[in-house]
Amino acid sequence: MTDLSAHHVGITVADLEETLAFYRDVLDLSVADRFSVGGEAFSDAVGVEGASANFAHLEAGGARIELVEYDPEARGSPAGGLNQPGASHVGLSVDDLESFAETLPDDVPTLSEPRTTESGTTIMFLRDPEGNLIEVLET
Repeated sequence: MTDLSAHHVGITVADLEETLAFYRDVLDLSVADRFSVGGEAFSDAVGVEGASANFAHLEAGGARIELVEYDPEARGSPAGGLNQPGASHVGLSVDDLESFAETLPDDVPTLSEPRTTESGTTIMFLRDPEGNLIEVLET
């Protein structure tokens, strides 16, 4: 199996600016990156039709926290989906996502095959036995 390494812990929020201000100003975490992603590949990868989102990555002593605010129009469904405020996921990175995906047992639930988003990142999401979301991205 392909070696995995920790990349980030993601939290879906309703108000990115307010939540980012808390992590930055109250918790004194530095903002490492900000970006937006949308498009069909992103929607497929996260399992939410018409999804687009704004992201902020914060550095926390060697750990990265990803705050995600989805487009309000994409919030309607699915219940328990990545687009719902309070949703969380663990982000792991691999060198070759296609090879990693091929090694997954057939009974591991995935939201999609690996998809390259408009930001150029190749991602896929899967669920652990408890239903928790895990993002695997190619770095």
